[in-house]
Amino acid sequence: MRLNQATDYAFRMVLYLAGLPEGTKITGAALAEKQNIPERFLLKIMRSLTKAGIMKSYRGVEGGFALQRAPKDITLFDVIEAVEGQTELQRCLNDMDSCSRGCSNMCSIYAAFADIQRDLAARLKSIDFEMLAKQEEEFRLVHQGAAKEPAAAVPGEETL
Repeated sequence: MRLNQATDYAFRMVLYLAGLPEGTKITGAALAEKQNIPERFLLKIMRSLTKAGIMKSYRGVEGGFALQRAPKDITLFDVIEAVEGQTELQRCLNDMDSCSRGCSNMCSIYAAFADIQRDLAARLKSIDFEMLAKQEEEFRLVHQGAAKEPAAAVPGEETL
């Protein structure tokens, strides 16, 4: 299974807003610049996120975007479904008539993929953007700390 580029951008957009104080509004242009996303593509993705109730849109001079729900109430699954639509690992999981074998969910492959899809959905629903924003902040702090530490001496070179 491969998620499309729009979903990756959507994750980045939601994660960025989840790391800001609650209720923070940002323009599409500013968000596009901060996340290195083409603005026209960002606006298209925002329509999907807004329709799904993840983002809210403000029009006018003071317009922009903000999270509609608290980060703890937005999961990876929510964003995937908003951008990609209903995802399925195997066609027959959602459309039993698509099976050219005609077994109508009575085969071992259907059973295996049904279990995998159920487990995957549960795992994606267990990861929320409050958790991800906290991890992102920890990664940022660790990275900043590593950048400030002096480089380790390389054997055979003298340090001044």
